[in-house]
Amino acid sequence: MGTTCKVASISRFMTTSRKVLTTWAALMYAFLYLPILTLIIFSFNNSRIGVVWKGFTLDWYRKLLQDTSIMAALENSLIIAAATTVIATIMGTMAALAMHKYHFRGQLAWNSLVYMPVIIPEIVMGVSLLSFFAFLKIALGIGTITIAHIAFCISFVIIVVRARLHGFDKSLEEASMDLGANRYQTFFHVTLPLIAPGIISAALLCFTLSIDDFVITFFTQGPNSTTLPVKIYSMVKFGVTPIINAISTLFLIVTALAVVLLMKLGKEG
Repeated sequence: MGTTCKVASISRFMTTSRKVLTTWAALMYAFLYLPILTLIIFSFNNSRIGVVWKGFTLDWYRKLLQDTSIMAALENSLIIAAATTVIATIMGTMAALAMHKYHFRGQLAWNSLVYMPVIIPEIVMGVSLLSFFAFLKIALGIGTITIAHIAFCISFVIIVVRARLHGFDKSLEEASMDLGANRYQTFFHVTLPLIAPGIISAALLCFTLSIDDFVITFFTQGPNSTTLPVKIYSMVKFGVTPIINAISTLFLIVTALAVVLLMKLGKEG
């Protein structure tokens, strides 16, 4: 009888705990995602006042596509993000391979330095890069923004690719070379295909970080090099309109697609 009561008490406790945790999880998800859902809904609002719903419309998306300044900012963002992704991914992958395969003096210190751009506040990095460009008398523009983005994205590439290399079986490379392949053939036909999911994940992460960056871009931009996040910030100063909601919704879609691809590649890896 006592055992039955204990089992029943434990069962009730587990049921209550499950309900409490489910309720808490629902509240947390609502806290995180209701503001985003509200933004998406009001991007289709047929009213210039963002908090008053007056019907469904796609006019804000049409006006968004017709706004030349926004399109120019989007073009700048895409150019910078694409260049950053390609260069940072190549350089970061090469660095990750070197740090994984070779041992050298001061390697621990270099490994620690890799995490610095990830750890330090963006405003510190933005000010330091601005000072660096000013010291070298380099004119600010798309080039300086791209260099700045590459500087902090390389660390993310190294971290992601090294995580992929952590479980890499070196015996596959040795077997390839024993069968007559040289180092380059082994790299392109064995090593690269095996670490490709990690490289692609790092590239997607670079693209997302670059196209979404505001703080570092704000410090390193010049005339005619405004990116979309900076453009949105300048528009918000005059009030949140449905056009800003529409831009943010499109940004959200791009980011969500990148996250889905990263998760898919992570599962395949």
